[in-house]
Amino acid sequence: MDGLIPGAPPLRSDLIHNLLDDAAAARPVDAAVRDSRGGWDYRRVEELSHAFDGWLADRGVGHGDRVIVQLPNRREMVPIVYGVSRRGAVLVPLNPGMKPFHLRSVLEDSGPALVIGSGESGETVRDLATVPVHDIDDIWAEVEELAGRPAGHEPVKVVPEDVAILIYTSGSTAAPKAVVCPHARVTYAASAINAVLGYRPDDVVFCRPPMSFDYGLYQIFLSALGHAELVLAGDGPDLVLLAQIRDCGATVVPVVPSLGSMIATLARRAPGSAPAVRMFTNTGAALPAATIDSLHESFPGARVVRMYGITECKRVTIMEPELDRERPGASGRALPGTRVLILDGEGRPLPAGEVGEIVVAGPNVMAGYWRDPALTARAYRPDPETGEARLHTGDYGRLDEDGYLYFQGRRDDMFKRKGTRMSTVEIEAAAMDIPGVRAAVALPPDENRDLVVFVESDLAPHAVLRELALRLEPPKVPAACHVLEKFPLTLNGKNERKRLTLLLEDAR
Repeated sequence: MDGLIPGAPPLRSDLIHNLLDDAAAARPVDAAVRDSRGGWDYRRVEELSHAFDGWLADRGVGHGDRVIVQLPNRREMVPIVYGVSRRGAVLVPLNPGMKPFHLRSVLEDSGPALVIGSGESGETVRDLATVPVHDIDDIWAEVEELAGRPAGHEPVKVVPEDVAILIYTSGSTAAPKAVVCPHARVTYAASAINAVLGYRPDDVVFCRPPMSFDYGLYQIFLSALGHAELVLAGDGPDLVLLAQIRDCGATVVPVVPSLGSMIATLARRAPGSAPAVRMFTNTGAALPAATIDSLHESFPGARVVRMYGITECKRVTIMEPELDRERPGASGRALPGTRVLILDGEGRPLPAGEVGEIVVAGPNVMAGYWRDPALTARAYRPDPETGEARLHTGDYGRLDEDGYLYFQGRRDDMFKRKGTRMSTVEIEAAAMDIPGVRAAVALPPDENRDLVVFVESDLAPHAVLRELALRLEPPKVPAACHVLEKFPLTLNGKNERKRLTLLLEDAR
């Protein structure tokens, strides 16, 4: 694929902790990670990762054991991630806000050897777990005492094919499901992403997304690959975001749409105060064009990089940063060394311009779902000619003649109404084009309701529908509009569609 940063290092398929070791060898005293309480350089993070490996060994954690880590974004998370990797154990990062209903399911499904928690979330998991639960503030002094000392245990043999991480993700099932992420596939995905984005030693990466979300977690790996400094933003109030970005000297800011919209709004309210960010990256859902334009206006010179990915392969496509103003609506091209196919319902490749299922092949494709062979077989299917595992995403889109992907929506997002095929994605994009609309979610029709749209706005519902009628064909104009002051969000900052559906059901 074109668009790689010139001089980018070769792509990798090795062990996660090698990313840290290479960075520490190259730039031992450079800043590695920082939070509101302080920071560490790469040498110190490496020492602490060995110490955490030893701490785990002293508690009987061995190769293949699962270690649940349920922490807010704080600097200890970085050496913990690498320490679990050294032990050959399996990291299971969970959001501190996960409710007991889902937490109980994850504990049973993952079968952890122990849990690392913090504060109130630690108390919640302690009430549910049948294994030791350790509070990070109670154990970290022990870890720091081990740092720099000779190892008191034999190193574990870890190979690139070993499972490194289980990332639990919500889906169509009631219980969260875990994507199995081996070392080799994680390091390949991270290095392929960075071959396009080009994190570098003078970068300060401001990370607000939680580490339980792979978008947040991978900032650890991307920062190490680029020898950059990672700043963990914590969960402070939204109103101080712009000041945090400015005060830490951020140059790279990963955002989901809700976060990008908030930053753009804050920057508009304080013209001239925008920090010198050089690049915003986006995933979780497409950034509305209005948000992209606002970020460009408020952060002169910044690239707004469109990307599309799902946990099951980490990243599918990236728009080259230097092309961020070109091909509106495109989410970029396949990662280096990977392929994106568009297949019809019979599994046959479709030509450029035709909409079909997005299918991914390459070393970024993860290894299936934990303890769920049936679900794995449905999503990860062999290439009929080569036998190579290909990920059937369940998402739909089209490729142009140059291989750029245009996302159309998930299978559940596409529907026919009044004889016209449409997607919730295009309806939401039209709503976001209306001045004064900050967020939009369209819900397709079902047996109980017609097509509806929710917007976060101060506009009246009839005003939104009138504007939509100017932008969409008549069959695509929703039957009703509901205006909310603030959208409910998931733990990862995405719009919570299920909650909006429940609002409709409650109103009936």
